[in-house]
Amino acid sequence: MKQLTSALFILVVSVKLVLGDSTNQLGIFSDQADIGSVGRPGSVNFDPATGEYLIAGGGANMWFTNDAFHFVWVKMSGDLTLAADIKFEGTGGNPHRKACLVIRQSLDPDSAYADVARHGVGLTALQYRETAGDTTREIQSDVSGPVRMRLEKHGDHISMSIAAAGEELHPAGAMYRVLFTGPFYVGLGVCAHDNKTIERAVFSNVELKPVPSGATEARTMTESALETIEVTSTDRQVVYHTRDHIEAPNWSRDGKFFLFNRNGRICRVPVTGGTPEVLDTGSQTGCNNDHGISPDGQRLAISDQTRDGKSRVYVLPAVGGKPRLITPLAPSYWHGWSPDGKTLAYCAERNGEFDIYTIPVRGGKEKRLTMAPGLDDGPDYSPDGKYIYFNSERTGLMQIWRMKPDGSDQEQITTDDYNNWFAHPSPNGRWIVYLSYAKDVKGHPPGQDVMLRLMSLSDRKIQVLAKLYGGQGTINVPSWSPDSRNIAFVSYQIVYP
Repeated sequence: MKQLTSALFILVVSVKLVLGDSTNQLGIFSDQADIGSVGRPGSVNFDPATGEYLIAGGGANMWFTNDAFHFVWVKMSGDLTLAADIKFEGTGGNPHRKACLVIRQSLDPDSAYADVARHGVGLTALQYRETAGDTTREIQSDVSGPVRMRLEKHGDHISMSIAAAGEELHPAGAMYRVLFTGPFYVGLGVCAHDNKTIERAVFSNVELKPVPSGATEARTMTESALETIEVTSTDRQVVYHTRDHIEAPNWSRDGKFFLFNRNGRICRVPVTGGTPEVLDTGSQTGCNNDHGISPDGQRLAISDQTRDGKSRVYVLPAVGGKPRLITPLAPSYWHGWSPDGKTLAYCAERNGEFDIYTIPVRGGKEKRLTMAPGLDDGPDYSPDGKYIYFNSERTGLMQIWRMKPDGSDQEQITTDDYNNWFAHPSPNGRWIVYLSYAKDVKGHPPGQDVMLRLMSLSDRKIQVLAKLYGGQGTINVPSWSPDSRNIAFVSYQIVYP
């Protein structure tokens, strides 16, 4: 009887949240206010007949460490989804005015928050501030001006779904981890992006649904997003989103396209997005996520396991063609080209030990560079050719190391409480980017909350570039842009029933 009563309570709450209450001047919401310093006060006009909210908002921005906008909200706890059709009223206005679906920890202007923001120019992004007073960051969608948007909270994971006219809502390839402690504030917001004026947006077909306990654990699948991140601003942009599982992007040497692997094939997609094309790799159709483009941009190294399920390294023209076998011994997993294009570095298992090896691109005898017990993996050359960076578990946790190209002077670079994998030096030689797992995670599995971290090689200071759901396939191989300003990676988004 107690379980039945609880179920009926959840049903009643859901119906009220979805349909609204005609006696409430704010519909499904309970209160409204200007957040932060606004030059002109905002307002909300709710039409019970249509269920539409016309929200007028001022404020200079929702960005950096403080926000200024008009907000209508209800307090909630637990998991939820908030969806609405959104359109701005009138033309013109500031191109960066924002109409948002919002979760905030508090009503303070510097509160932790997450929102799905539709900008006046059509730009749509998942924005977030992890903690009070922190800097706002965003993940931009590859779709401009969707008609309908949804903000989703499942545990600590915040994600975004979008739909064009006539479409069903679908994940946008954006997910981030933000911790909200209930009760928190959920609602709709408008920011003018100009403190001297007011902008208006209409929110229609508004649906606010609590997610029943246990539903968050009932994940059905993950989807993939090829993203880029700018290393100074840490802003992220989705370039390509798919329901397929994709991995390990390489940024082309001319900066025009990405390569990634999907279902054993290497695919190519422009940096501006679009439909990927499958690269011709001849009879090697079992490519894994260890692949990369030569320094001159003319050749591609792949790791393929078509022959017998064991990975071997091949080289072929970067535009596609017949692969040439480089490492007859298996398993061998490519990871780096020497700057002069004459040598390949790779991880290989020989006699039960995984170590770092090099081999001439023309073929020949491989050279073992590491001898320590335990796994050594992920070798990548510095752009000046003086070092090979790699990861090793020889001191306990997986840490980043480097050595000279002949294997001498092996030196530990990171010494923290994370498992650190796949260090990639920037083309300008200033940084390395690498993937960090929690200390209790063994190996480099998929489906983990991980971080991309950036180390300055001049002073070895470390910063977090991004937190994401990923791991295996996120950044296994070199993926810097040629100008060292951006990094490409793959993130994953859980899709719930």
